[in-house]
Amino acid sequence: MTGLVLKLTPNERVLINGAVIENGDRRSRICILTPNANILRLRDAIRPEQANTPVRRICYIAQLMLSGDAKEEDATQQMLRGIEQLSQALRDDDSRTQLTIATEAIGRSDYYKALKALRTLLAREDRLMGLRPS
Repeated sequence: MTGLVLKLTPNERVLINGAVIENGDRRSRICILTPNANILRLRDAIRPEQANTPVRRICYIAQLMLSGDAKEEDATQQMLRGIEQLSQALRDDDSRTQLTIATEAIGRSDYYKALKALRTLLAREDRLMGLRPS
């Protein structure tokens, strides 16, 4: 069996290509066979009121793209502009690598991969801004 295997906890919700799916009352596994499906575990999602820092705002826009709630052209420009601004502040090698991965993923319209790369910067951003991790 190939593809992405999601292991869901009881009552866990996941967004797949814009549709919210809720698991039943038992643990389960779902195999996603469609390549490039847009998938987001809702327990990992950033809520609108949490998009209050530079990295979180870009992650939130990527989520909107995954859910189909944003226009690609507008969202792409906002994300690339945000990444450019972050690159001025986050100058260490690891941050640069993650920003490059995100930029390249956005260029391929692979918003999940961009989101994944950007999420690695959340803890670093929290430390730099003196925030408690969420």
